[in-house]
Amino acid sequence: MATTGSRSTLVLVYLTVAVLVSPALSAPLDGAGFHSATCPQLESIVFSSVQAALQREVALAAGLLRIFFHDCFPQGCDASVYLKGRGTEQAMGPNTTLQPRALQLVEDIRAKVHAACGPTVSCADISALATRDAVVLSGGPNYTVPQGQFDSLAPASQNVVNGLPSPATSSVSALARAFSGKGLRDLADLVALSGAHTVGRTGCPFFRDRAQRMDDAFSRRLAANCSAAPNRLQNLDVVTPDLFDNGYYKALVNSQGVFTSDMVLIKDRTTAPIVQQFARNKDAFFAQFAKSMAKLATAPRPGGNVGEIRRNCFSPNALRAIDTVVEAGEEEGFTASA
Repeated sequence: MATTGSRSTLVLVYLTVAVLVSPALSAPLDGAGFHSATCPQLESIVFSSVQAALQREVALAAGLLRIFFHDCFPQGCDASVYLKGRGTEQAMGPNTTLQPRALQLVEDIRAKVHAACGPTVSCADISALATRDAVVLSGGPNYTVPQGQFDSLAPASQNVVNGLPSPATSSVSALARAFSGKGLRDLADLVALSGAHTVGRTGCPFFRDRAQRMDDAFSRRLAANCSAAPNRLQNLDVVTPDLFDNGYYKALVNSQGVFTSDMVLIKDRTTAPIVQQFARNKDAFFAQFAKSMAKLATAPRPGGNVGEIRRNCFSPNALRAIDTVVEAGEEEGFTASA
């Protein structure tokens, strides 16, 4: 049975560790080379890890891209989407189908990086680098990744996460408003970032609205396929589904977009010329995609670049410290009711 004095000591240690183990940090962003002095192996560790993972499962490229977008769009690229548990972003509607293996891949890379360099690189930076490398290894463009992001101390709110654009969005103006609020004010940003759909697959519930309209041959085919096999996965790019190229835009020109939000890009007079340009010219798409990804990587964070470097991407450092102290207390004979 613990004494009152012992319990007081444990509470003091508990609170001290929670506050001091991970003080909030802040810093401006920098370009490539930010970690060159503290972790020169960083980029080679990330690249080799992503390369090995994609050789086992090509679908991880799309998983990483979707996670990166769902992380950066609500409150900037702060790895908040990686947090697990009650009230976290992963439990919120738009994120419940994020790819678990891609989330785990980033945590696995974090463990390798921290083993080599110590806790000098954030999960946010590793996620950004892993996403870039997945694009490159899938055939897409290389681009500079802004580095120096800190990991958030808490998830984004439900209201903010619900602001993620829906695949059922039926107007370019609605999509443009959502993107503009994140510093992506050029319609070319909207069209180029939608081009991430050049890799990946989705389930029937996500394009049910498009299939049910049956207003063209492709939507009727989608409806028939889902009626025959409701659990099937549909390629988002029906031209070259596993390559990062401009096949997605070629499909749109032929009215073969899977999501309603894809099809509005070719139907709206303000974005159709951009879609047609990217369908004709892969280099034009690659150049704009690289530019738009760099802009997305610096999407505004409401409180600025403030946070920590997590020792585990799935949990804030303070929470991990509390768990450690509680476990230590239980080993000494303390209990939650003592």
